[in-house]
Amino acid sequence: MAGLGKTALANTVYHHMQNSISRHFHIHAWCTVSQAYNKHNLLAQILSSIHRGIPGEYLNKDEDKLAEELRKVLLRNRYLIVLDDLWDIEAWNLLERSFPNDANGSRILLTSRIHSLPLQLKHASEPYHLRQLTDKESWALLQNKLFGEVDCPPTLTEVGFQIAKNCKGLTLTIVLVAGILATIEQDCWKEVAETLCSSTIVETEQCKRALELSYSNLPGHLRPCLLYFGAFPENADVPVRKLIWLWSSEGFLQKTEGKILEDVVDEYLTDLVQRSLVMVTRQRSIGGAKACRIHDLIHEFCVGKAKEESFLQISHGENDLFTLTGLHNLHRLCIYNSKPEKLKKLKVFFPTLRSLHFSAKWKVLPYFPIGVLLFKLLRVLDLGRFGFTHEFPMEVVLLVHLRYLAIRSVMSVPSDIANLSSLETFLLIQSWDDVVLPNTIWNIQTLRHLFIKSSRCGFRFPADSLAGSPDLKHLETLSLAIDSSSQSLQKILTKLPSIRRLKCVSYIENYSSSRNWILVLDGLSRLESLKVRNLAPLEIKFPLYLKKLTLSCTRMPWTEISTIGELSSLEVLKLRHEAFVGEKWEMKAGEFLNLRFLELTKLDLRSWTATSDNFSRLEKLVVQDCYVLEEVPFCLGECSNLEMIELAWCCKSAVTSVKQIQQEQMDAGNDDLRVILEDNWDFPILQSVVELTLLIT
Repeated sequence: MAGLGKTALANTVYHHMQNSISRHFHIHAWCTVSQAYNKHNLLAQILSSIHRGIPGEYLNKDEDKLAEELRKVLLRNRYLIVLDDLWDIEAWNLLERSFPNDANGSRILLTSRIHSLPLQLKHASEPYHLRQLTDKESWALLQNKLFGEVDCPPTLTEVGFQIAKNCKGLTLTIVLVAGILATIEQDCWKEVAETLCSSTIVETEQCKRALELSYSNLPGHLRPCLLYFGAFPENADVPVRKLIWLWSSEGFLQKTEGKILEDVVDEYLTDLVQRSLVMVTRQRSIGGAKACRIHDLIHEFCVGKAKEESFLQISHGENDLFTLTGLHNLHRLCIYNSKPEKLKKLKVFFPTLRSLHFSAKWKVLPYFPIGVLLFKLLRVLDLGRFGFTHEFPMEVVLLVHLRYLAIRSVMSVPSDIANLSSLETFLLIQSWDDVVLPNTIWNIQTLRHLFIKSSRCGFRFPADSLAGSPDLKHLETLSLAIDSSSQSLQKILTKLPSIRRLKCVSYIENYSSSRNWILVLDGLSRLESLKVRNLAPLEIKFPLYLKKLTLSCTRMPWTEISTIGELSSLEVLKLRHEAFVGEKWEMKAGEFLNLRFLELTKLDLRSWTATSDNFSRLEKLVVQDCYVLEEVPFCLGECSNLEMIELAWCCKSAVTSVKQIQQEQMDAGNDDLRVILEDNWDFPILQSVVELTLLIT
């Protein structure tokens, strides 16, 4: 049965007990299976969870190679894998060979609605069947969601208990109803009780009734935002950044004076989360949602309601497309698993289409489906699941109303892209090389986001296009490819006055010869987030108000980090893979006074000294793959704001220092400090000698 809380319970075990898990398991990963799945995507999802990457990074790899890679990663390691929402034994059969049984106490936790599934599994433990909550338990949960530890007002006790009883013991229904009650006047509670009151409605229908009630209570501006989640695959994690770009292109966001679009989206999402309609699945470094999703029952509701209101249609193949004939007022269409040649006929059906999304399995196309050419009114076109053979599909440049374009695997962009005079977001899912922009790119004055979804690649602006070309005054996000010989770099940057997020990437083989130039960024007064990879300048001049900085493969000496420490607005610092080289880092007084998040990954750092002043606002510290780091500064024990320390693949002495810091924090009254330890040298031995599969149904 759906809505009992299977995923929530598994999530509690996996995340909120992570401290215990990390001590026992070398590797842990989460994978959501669902009804529609394929082996390639499941393997990519597990590997990305293990390596903390993005599933899309594995799309170009062969399925058999992914299976072998996963097996090698897990071999001789004690692992915990969660397979959530399993619907049939076939999904398990596809993955089983990639899970080595080293008789070392590894665990695979499955959740499923199918009660017969345990009988088909080998080596399975006795399944744990979740039951419906009693009326008393339902009322306790409803009170907790609404009032926390405060008692419910006596005037609401009777009607509140009746509402809880009418939820029929379904956890999802209770939290949905709590989201409704939290946003209405208390004298309206009786109406909610009456709406839910029926002894004849089965549990799943009661949940749907609660969803209808939640939807009807949504403000008008939030309804299209919720229904839009139906365009994404069931149980998919949706990056908030993508939501911002799509909702903006669709015209869903109400512009507020003094607020940027990100703030508006944060408000919308917060409202939807508080109503228990959307779940945050990944947090940003210092709070705020990075990715989110909706429950599969809510997804089913969104798809149905979107169809009912002619907001969005979902097609699962060619046959579905033909059944949609006559819907001439359809504005949005999401297509799953249709062959490109069949798409030519789409022009017959949907002349008023505004948004077109493809969510088929990734494949390479030798040509573009010509049918899309005639969708003259398209504002949103997402081709991110199709790869093109390096050639940009020229038919796209005729879609002059496009605001959002996502595409994959092209090496260059044609000059005719300037025809897209309303384009706001140009997203490339790229994997192997930089992309050259045409001179005409400067003519698209509406551009806000030029982004390549790859840590290795960026856009290259032609040097001969700068003289006399207009500025891109509204561009906020840019993936930029540069090199040490680029004389036009500063001229390019001066033409981007509104840049807020910048990623600079390059390929430099000889680091020593490249350290003879200065990367000047201090003129970018609005820049808040900066990523620099594979650049080794003599010096970087940072903008004064930078809030987030990520450096990778920059190979600067630790003596130069003081320049970063003096940035008074810096809150997030991530130093990865030889960002700085050398064995000793001495933090000076007055540095990093506002730093809230610090990550150190794959550095050859051995000695790290600091004072408590350096960490006066630090909330989270992540240290990974720093194999020779002897200890974490003990002064962290005095930091009153510290919430979490994560240490992975470091030596025993570093682990010992973190345990001492944790003890000092506990002695000071901070029992809430989360310490996550993942290392190969300090695992207790489990007594179990066989692989065990636990099923929650």
